[in-house]
Amino acid sequence: MDLKRVEVVAAIIVRDDSVLATERGYGEFEGWWEFPGGKVDEGETPEQALVREIREELNASISVESYLCTAEYDYSTFHLSMRCYVCKLIDDEFELLEHHAARWLNSDNLREVKWLPADIQVVEAIEASNVI
Repeated sequence: MDLKRVEVVAAIIVRDDSVLATERGYGEFEGWWEFPGGKVDEGETPEQALVREIREELNASISVESYLCTAEYDYSTFHLSMRCYVCKLIDDEFELLEHHAARWLNSDNLREVKWLPADIQVVEAIEASNVI
């Protein structure tokens, strides 16, 4: 059986030598950590979707700097394709509207949180690049 394909985008928000991780506040994976983002709506580019999603989730404005990677992962009920972009906060402020918590993680503590399975691929891409 073919799994339903879900296309999402994620923001790798960088500040100094750290990236922003957020703890899910809802759903099956509540309490797990992820990079913020969400679904791409009809007619949106991935970059436009990312700007909108970060406004909705973090009440923040971002600039999308560069493409990092696409994580592909089969969850039990769907296949996730997650395009990830390195971003920066425009005014350095954000507010958690959908998440329990947020942490700035650097290369020393990047693996201290319980990442969602698909996000582990993104962590590996961050470690292999010079993002932080």
